[in-house]
Amino acid sequence: MAQFDVYRNPSKKTNKAYPFLVDVQNSVIDQLATRLTVPLTTNNAKNSLYMEKLTPKIEFEGETYLFLAQQLSSIPEEVLHDCIGSLSQSRDLLIDAIDFAITGV
Repeated sequence: MAQFDVYRNPSKKTNKAYPFLVDVQNSVIDQLATRLTVPLTTNNAKNSLYMEKLTPKIEFEGETYLFLAQQLSSIPEEVLHDCIGSLSQSRDLLIDAIDFAITGV
């Protein structure tokens, strides 16, 4: 698993609203049984979810999604299967969103 790899959301309960999960955990702590992830949602989400710095627009698989940094969560590593892509090219944007969620700066 690598930082910024993208996985399909395995949860039948939430995968319609949040089809993808982005692994944002650094590999320095890859010995943990959990991974820190941030969901992606379609750009058609309610405007109240959209704050440019907190929820940047991300292009993935030809679609535009919002990276929901405020929904950072830990999930068991074992549920993440079959990496389907990477957002490593957007590293700075994603780190800035997470930083803004934590520090407000």
